[in-house]
Amino acid sequence: MVDAPAVPGQVRRLLAEPANEFYLSVVSSWEIALKYSTGRLPLPVPPAVYVPSRRRACGIRSLALEEAATLELPRLPKIHADPFDRMLICQAVVHGLPILTPDPHIAQYPVRVIW
Repeated sequence: MVDAPAVPGQVRRLLAEPANEFYLSVVSSWEIALKYSTGRLPLPVPPAVYVPSRRRACGIRSLALEEAATLELPRLPKIHADPFDRMLICQAVVHGLPILTPDPHIAQYPVRVIW
């Protein structure tokens, strides 16, 4: 996936740098499980096996969803309609983390976007 032509060189360099920490939000895990259960996301094994094993293999930490992030939601402007993305934005705001995404809508929020 990192070698996919659509992944910019800057992102590849960030992913290759051992000093950088990466997180996968439980919100993303929830979305993966939901899409898998509706048949919209084929995976070689169920998400309960796939997500943690791939996350660990890539050295990515899990980011829990905390109350502070959920309470940030009413402060967000209504630019993006996707509830999963909106919650990821809330987590980024509360934790001061950048978001790695090509989604141009997310860049309109007060978060640092890398892509």
